[in-house]
Order: sequence, then C-alpha cells, then structure tokens
Amino acid sequence: MGSSPIVISGSSAHRTTRPNNNKNKNNNDPCVSSSAFVFLIGSFIILGSICGLYVRFLMTPNVHAGLSAIGCKEDDEGSWSIGVFYGDSPFSLKPIEDMNIWRNKSAAWPVANPVITCASASVAGFSSNFVADPFLYVQGDVLYMFFETKNSITMQGDIGVARSTDKGASWEQLGIALDEDWHLSYPYVFDYNGNIYMMPEGRAKGQLRLYRAVKFPMEWTLEKIIMKKPLVDSFIIPHDGKYWLFGSDHRGIGTEYNGQLEIWYSTSPLGPWKPHKKNPIYNADKSMGARNGGRPFLFDGYLYRVGQDDGETYGRRIRLFKVEVLTTNVFKEVEVPLGLKASIKGRNAWNGARSHHLDVQRLSSGEWIGVMDGDRVPSGDASRRFNLGCASVLGVAALVILFGMLLGAVRGLVPLSWCPHDFGKRSDASLDWEQSNLISSRMRLFCSHLNRASSSLRTRIKPNTCSGSSVLALTFLVIVVLMCTGVKYIYGGSGAHEAYPLHGQYSQFTLLTMTYDARLWNLKMYVEHYSRCSSVREIVVVWNKGQPPELSEFDSAVPVRIRVEEKNSLNNRFKVDPSIKTRSVLELDDDIMMPCDDVERGFKVWREHPERIVGFYPRLANGSPLKYRAESHARKHNGYNMILTGAAFIDSKMAFEMYWSKEAAAGRETVDNLFNCEDVLLNFLYANTSSSKTVEYVKPAWAIDTSKFSGVAISGNTQTHYALRSSCLEKFSEMYGSISNRKSEFNRRMDGWDV
Repeated sequence: MGSSPIVISGSSAHRTTRPNNNKNKNNNDPCVSSSAFVFLIGSFIILGSICGLYVRFLMTPNVHAGLSAIGCKEDDEGSWSIGVFYGDSPFSLKPIEDMNIWRNKSAAWPVANPVITCASASVAGFSSNFVADPFLYVQGDVLYMFFETKNSITMQGDIGVARSTDKGASWEQLGIALDEDWHLSYPYVFDYNGNIYMMPEGRAKGQLRLYRAVKFPMEWTLEKIIMKKPLVDSFIIPHDGKYWLFGSDHRGIGTEYNGQLEIWYSTSPLGPWKPHKKNPIYNADKSMGARNGGRPFLFDGYLYRVGQDDGETYGRRIRLFKVEVLTTNVFKEVEVPLGLKASIKGRNAWNGARSHHLDVQRLSSGEWIGVMDGDRVPSGDASRRFNLGCASVLGVAALVILFGMLLGAVRGLVPLSWCPHDFGKRSDASLDWEQSNLISSRMRLFCSHLNRASSSLRTRIKPNTCSGSSVLALTFLVIVVLMCTGVKYIYGGSGAHEAYPLHGQYSQFTLLTMTYDARLWNLKMYVEHYSRCSSVREIVVVWNKGQPPELSEFDSAVPVRIRVEEKNSLNNRFKVDPSIKTRSVLELDDDIMMPCDDVERGFKVWREHPERIVGFYPRLANGSPLKYRAESHARKHNGYNMILTGAAFIDSKMAFEMYWSKEAAAGRETVDNLFNCEDVLLNFLYANTSSSKTVEYVKPAWAIDTSKFSGVAISGNTQTHYALRSSCLEKFSEMYGSISNRKSEFNRRMDGWDV
C-alpha cells in the first residue's frame, strides 16, 4: 500500500533506487483525512458532553472550595485538621461529639470534630492549606493552641495560634504567632523559670531554635540556637533532675527515615546538651514509632512518649510508649494501648485515613483534654489521583482510535508522509545516511504495517454483524467509563463526602427510619451506606411489625438502635424519644438511597433554619378543593408549600412534642384510620405554629428508590395514594387552617441547592 520501499543492494557503490513521486492515496485522500478529523472532533464533543453531565449530577463538590477563596487548596501533603478529645485519664479520651456539648450560637447541637480546619484559619485572614501538629498551653480557664498551618501562597509552614474560653468547644483564631523564611512545624510550647518558650521544628534552617514569648501568645524572640542540627519533631522534658531532649536526625548515612530517634540530656533547657550513650536509640523500621508524635505526659508516676507509625503512609497512626528506664546510659520503653477507637467511616471521617500527633494535658478540674490532628486521605493522594487520571485519559485516546478503526473512520494510525522517506527532496548525504542505517526503510515498513492493522482488524471484527456490534458497544462503554474515571481522578477531589461547617463549626444528627420485617433487605443496605456519612451519629430503626433483626446483622460505622413498637402505626415515626442525643433528626425512608453529600448539604441548610422542615422532596398543595400532586406540579407553578418527611431534617424536640400534643390528637387519629398522611400532618402542624416560612427544599443530585428492586413498596398504587392524601389535605385544613397561601419559590436561597 502506497509507494514502494527503497531497494538496497549489498554494496553502497552499486545501488539502485526506484523513486516514487506518487503520494500514498489512502493516507492523503482528502476524504479519508476529513472523515478521521470529523470522527475525532465528534468523539471529543460526545465524550465531553457525557463527562459534563457526570460532573454536574454525580461528582462530589469540593466542600472546602466554597469556604475560603484564599486557602484550602488541594495539597499533596494532605488535608489535615484538628479535633478535641476529653476523658478522665489520657487512656479514656473520647471525641467532643460524644460529650454532648452544645453551642447555640454556632448551631452546633452537639459540637463535633474537627474544631480547627484550613477554613478556620483562612476565613480568619491567613491562608492555609491544612493545620496539624497541635500543642496546648493552659492558662487557668483559657486554652491556647499552637499549630502548624501551611501557607497557601508561600507553601511553607507557619505557626498559628487559637484561643478557647469554653474548654475547646470553640476557638478564636488569633493569627500567625511565628513566621520565618523557612518551614516551621511542631510548635512545642513549655514553661521554664517564669518564661514561656517555643521550640518549633525548623530543619530546613539546619538548626534547632528556642524562642521566648515577649508578648504571649503573638510575639516571640529567638532565645538561643540549641543545636546546629536539623532535628525533627523535638521536645524537652524534665525527668529525675535532668532535662531530656528527644528528636530525630535524618541526615546520617544509613539512617532510616522516620525510623530514627536520638536522646540528649542537660541540666537546663538552654543546654549544653550531651548525647545519650545509646544514640541512635532507634534506627529501624519507620512503622515502629521512633519519630515523636506529640508531647510526652506523666500519668500515675510514669512517663509516656507519643510516636508516629509511618509504615503504610506518612502519619498513618499514633503509637504510645511507656518509658520504663531513662538514664544517661539506658533507655527502655514498651508500647501500651492508647484506647482511642479509630473511625471506620473511611474518607468521610475527618481522621479516617491517618492521625500522627497528640497532645494531652490535665485541666484544673482534673479532667484530661487532648488535641489530635487527622486526615481523610493518605500522603501523596493528589499526585496519585492525577497520575491515574492522566493514564485513564491516555487509555481513552487509544480506545477512541481503536473505535474509529472498527467503524472505518480511521484507516491509518501513522500517515506515511510522517516517515523520513517522504520528507521531500534530500541530498546525496541524507540518502547515504538512510540507506547505510536502514532507518528510513524500516520506519516506513513499520508505518505500513500499522496502517494495515486497521483494515485487518475491521475484517476480523466485522462491525456489521451482531458480534461486531457488541464489540463496538462494549468498546464505547469502556471509553465512557474510563473517561469519567479520569475526570473524577483529576477534578473530582479525594472522593470524600465531607461535612459542611456552619460558622466554622461542625455538628451531628440522628438518622431515623421506620420499617418492618419484609423490608430487611432494604434496611441492611441503608444502614451500611448512611452510617458512613460524616455527620451521622446514630441510626434509630423504628420497628413496626414482625420479628426485629439482631444488631449483628448490620454492617454499620455508627451505633444502631432498634425501637420495637407495640402498634403498627405511621405515627410512630414522630414519637418522642428521650434517647436521641442530637437536636437534628433526619427522617429518611429505608428505600431511599442518595449520596452522603446530599445528606450533608441538607444538614447544613437545616442548621441555618432549624425551625423549618428541610427536605429533598417538595410538594405544592393548591386548588379548590386542595389536591395533592407530584413534584412536577410544584415546579410548573415555581413553588412549594410542603416537604415530604420521608426525607427531611426536623428538630427532634419541637417536631415530636408538637406531633404528640393534644392539639394534634385528631390528626393522629386520621393517620391511623387511613394508614397514610403522617408527613402531611406534620407540615400542617409546623404551618399552624408559625406565620413565617416553615419548609425548605434541597435538591439531591440523585436518589434511587430501592423498593422497586425488592418489590416491597408501601405506596405502590400512586393514584390511590395521592387520592388519600388529597382527602387528608381537606381534613387537616379544617383542623389547622389552610396552607395554600404558603408558597416558597425555588432558587430563592441563591445557593444553587434549591433549583
């Protein structure tokens, strides 16, 4: 196919060439070239459109992107944040959300970790990609927290400081306490001789520096260069009449990175320092906890050291060691359990992937408080996702060309005009080079073989046959999946469904569903999925009928409580339940599956409007007489006045007490008689108690009704179901007044979540 290759004799002195001035017809035919061009452009448009729809409806938005314009950029080091823990001892620490601490001003009912994030710092005015390495300094009832904050502009670590006057429930960002021309982290703060000192890590400078507070906590001056060594994560502690300095020096030949530890001792924190006779104390596997992971502490007369396990990824977890012997000649420690339970929510938990720093201190009340950092992704996650995304896109390019070859739109992979032989008129020297090295002929032969592969492959597959069409369909499907995968890896973030803060704070809610024995299949899938959502604290199952399942049957990341009811009634959905520990309850039917991100967005909107029913399915009851219609009717009239409580956030105290009040008795009786309309009744009760708006809509990206697969839908006959609800509208209007004049428009909040 095309022009003939050069024929070369055995000797360069006797050569014969057959010049061919005709260009390859297949590769230079304008029709062929244009068809391939049109195919590639068309493929680009089609795949781009599909990816656009995928991004619009299925990709998780970047939570941090909406929090601060100057910080929280994607960082290959991670997305570290800081949480607070309490306990009667350092070995009984529990996260702040388990302590039932409420803050009405911040809509945190209860307050949940993390308490400081990159957004906390960035909103306060100093850009931050992440916060980590927290150290506490206690002054009476006031807590100061010093931490590393990675500047989003300079990309180096500075030392930030925050203050709390409510035992760590909320933190006021004070600013940057220390900023040098090099990276700073691990701000170890301690007292000595009436002064407050800070010894941050600054290995980029090649020195271990000690700073003294001139005006605590914001002004510091260099007191002394302790060592001209780039020690990593160092601390100083008094013990048995001496001061001990622990740190890691990773410069030495044969030194195990993050697996090395040295000890030094002195009679004063200001030195001079002498090395321990066993140095390096450790120089082994980096998973063994040699590198320090926070402040050591005394408990029951024993000294405990915190170390990092950096085995699987940097900062994978914290390990705790009890120091049994510490002298100038001997050092011995044994690992002990810390007692903290790791989250099993994975990337949806703020510390689901790793945690590498802990500082615990005892308060004047006798209670212990701890601050810990955590991350939802492993180290290097951003680079890994980018590389996988690029590989996926390259795979798409190859498959698109293959698809074009099968269709016949692409007939040649490499135009022969690209080969050296067709570069035009050449000198005798260039001809001698081509013939003596055989490069031109071999290149041209290789190009020809590649181009023949197109027709050969098309002949083998036979696209016009049934099997050939199946191959085409499968290839196209793989292209779409691979393209969406590449877009997700590159632009979709870490894949975590994060919680949305309000006024810089996080909270949690209780998930409540009502079901019975025939829907156990739905329930198991429901619990497994929603228990991994970031803000879910507990799942309450209202069991209306049949034998309840064992808790061991559920794969749950949070506690599950089954509340068995004596009577099969829809009113049980809104029963007063003193065991619920959160103000917010998400009433969510067990046959509705939606992304955790939709749930988290709804929770944020409810925290902004806790006096309303905030949900995902709007309805508009209007007409004379009032009629109950689907969401399409509400959209046609650009408004809604009801929210289905089968997927809605409500105030657990206000809503339940209202529903079980004497005024609602007649409505509850109607619900029992019809076995329907419990959510309609709650909407009327809300409207009856307030003259302002009582419902709020949040649009889910997508939602699946799993009862369609199990065949156990409660309201299978839609026409009958709607007719019953229309009759309820008339009855409830007589009891509690009409809601037809209460209309909320779509896209009223201008947040893009109620379109």
